[in-house]
Amino acid sequence: MYISAFHLMPHRELPDDFEKRYPSIWVTPQFHELADARRIGQFYNWTFDELIHAAKAGADGICTNEHHQNAYGFMPNPNVMGSVLARETNGMDCAIVQMGATLPATQPPVRIAEEYAMLDCISGGRLVAGMPLGTSMDINLCYGITPIEQRDRYREAHDLIVKAWTSREVFAWNGKYFQLPMVNVWPRTIQQPYPPVWIPGSGSTSTFYYTADHDYCYCFLSYFGYQSALNAVDKYWAVCQERKRDANPYRLGFLQLVGVSETDEQAERDYAKHVEYFYHKMLHVPPEWFGIPGHQDYKSLVNAMRNPVAARAIMTLKEKRFKDFQKDRYVVCGSPATVRDQLKDLAARLRVGNLMVLLHIGSMPHELTLKNMDLFFREVAPALRPTWDDQWENRWWPAALRKKTPQEAIA
Repeated sequence: MYISAFHLMPHRELPDDFEKRYPSIWVTPQFHELADARRIGQFYNWTFDELIHAAKAGADGICTNEHHQNAYGFMPNPNVMGSVLARETNGMDCAIVQMGATLPATQPPVRIAEEYAMLDCISGGRLVAGMPLGTSMDINLCYGITPIEQRDRYREAHDLIVKAWTSREVFAWNGKYFQLPMVNVWPRTIQQPYPPVWIPGSGSTSTFYYTADHDYCYCFLSYFGYQSALNAVDKYWAVCQERKRDANPYRLGFLQLVGVSETDEQAERDYAKHVEYFYHKMLHVPPEWFGIPGHQDYKSLVNAMRNPVAARAIMTLKEKRFKDFQKDRYVVCGSPATVRDQLKDLAARLRVGNLMVLLHIGSMPHELTLKNMDLFFREVAPALRPTWDDQWENRWWPAALRKKTPQEAIA
């Protein structure tokens, strides 16, 4: 198993009555009422320190992501973050996992091809290229992309980026949404023909098919725990079988909130209020904003209407407390032994090879985050890493950082 540290870079100090005073964590919060730019600068620098600490502690990868006009996670350009991380982790066996720059909102998309190539060069060939569709809040509400166009724009942007990386000739691009007279990107990626591609998603059926058809890694980004993800993940593996893809567990990534402490009781004392802060404030979004009409294609809409688990989960978040989130595995939290057992269960039941762990949760202070990372990578991660390595190779990881192939492990 390959284990990456994920970070949202949220506002850590929202007032207790935030969700009563503001209709949403996205778009509507007033920055000057809730934040100070100098303090936000401290949050950014803590985020750098925490991800670099995770790399030093033994993370296989460190993850950034893109969101806009919100207090849930404000990395409006993950590649700015990634450039610092790529430079600071040179010499470490740690991938730069950009989860990543949103394709439909970047004009023109070749900017992503250029910036990702920069990161691959700076890091010495350690980039994982995430290509997210983007949330409805970010792309439709904040950046004004017409919802019904979002997926078409995404697919055209993807094709343009891949051609920009692989073409040896200058070419013109005359697409439906993007027109460029001359494309000849500098620099090019060290990894050839291009870095491994991961497609983040939250259970959309069409994304399952798109990912399987292109032989990419699908990354399920869910905050509702691995038990609630079973149905969607089973459908993903069924799509892989339908498209005649092998059952390599590394073609699936999964994001899980994790808190580790000395004992189960100490874990509750350490993390309970931060977990509740995350679910009560960070996910304070009107449910209708998650699926603005047109954002989902027909297949995904049908699937959501027939199995509205996520909608029900969102509607009941504020009724839940730490023990509810723990019981339902929204968060895996406890002693090293408890966390090890639950994450082994996660890996087996979902068939996950690329695990992403959110080790900074909500309002967690800097020192507690470092403690969580140290305990996780010292006491938990070593027991998880052998899970699939004797059977499968991670073909969705930078080649220079891959562990032993199954044949080498057997030998």
